[in-house]
Formats: sequence, structure tokens, C-alpha cells
Amino acid sequence: MNQDQSLRKHLLELLDGGHAHAAFDDVVAAFPPKYYGEIPNGLPHSAWMLLEHMRIAQHDILDFSRNPKYKKLKWPDAYWPKKPAPPSPTAWDASVKSFREDLDAMKKLVNDQKTDLFAKIEWGEAQTILREAMLMADHNSHHLGQLIDVRRVLGIWK
Repeated sequence: MNQDQSLRKHLLELLDGGHAHAAFDDVVAAFPPKYYGEIPNGLPHSAWMLLEHMRIAQHDILDFSRNPKYKKLKWPDAYWPKKPAPPSPTAWDASVKSFREDLDAMKKLVNDQKTDLFAKIEWGEAQTILREAMLMADHNSHHLGQLIDVRRVLGIWK
């Protein structure tokens, strides 16, 4: 395995989670719907707020990484849901599905041999796909840890 293949393999593992980071599917699995919108005592966010923030931010990173017509979102308003609970009974599952799709899209981008991981993104300010993939993994890891804290405080974490 050459250095390029090795780097791509490591990035894919980092995006998947596991090892030193929690994996997305492990954290959201069997999350009881009655707790989606509950903000646990002493914590700032509900599970829904964290999930939606992760989905929105991840989509934004992916959009920036591949869209020459990328439009920057307004921070922080556009990155967080307005309410602690999902707007509908199906919103949680839709958010989880969208998160997975965007994560898979970033993994495909990273795994594509035509993607120069070190090339500056033309519409950016010296960012690279390598940097954006690591940013996505780092951001997801941080908020997955917060979701685990929410589950622990609610008593629904193993």
C-alpha cells in the first residue's frame, strides 16, 4: 500500500468513527423517541438539537468541499434548530438518513483516486479536501461525545 492509499484508508476510518471515537450508528441506535427533545439537567442541548446541528454542519462541509457555487451559512443561526424537539415524528429518522448519506458522500470523495487531497479548494481560502475530511471527523466526534453525555444523563446509555 502506498502513502496515498494509506492516507485515504486512515481518513475513511476516522470518518467512520470507532477506535478512539464513537461511531455515529452506535450513538443514535435505539434512541427512545420520547427523549429526542429533552434537554437534560445541566446540559445545553437536546439530542435533537445535537443531531440536527451535526447534520447541518456536515452537509455544509460537504457542500463547501465539492460545490464551486457554495454559499456560506450564517453562524450560528443556520447551524442549529430553533426548537429542542423534532418538528415531526419522522424528522429524527430523516435527519439520521441525511447524515449517513452526506457522510458516505464525503467518504466517496476521499476514496476517489481523482480527488487530490492536498489541492487547495479553488473557492476556498487555502482549504483542502484533506482538511475538510478531518474537520468533519473532528466535528462529528465532538458532538457524538455530547450525544453520549445526553444519553448518560437521561439514563439511556449502556
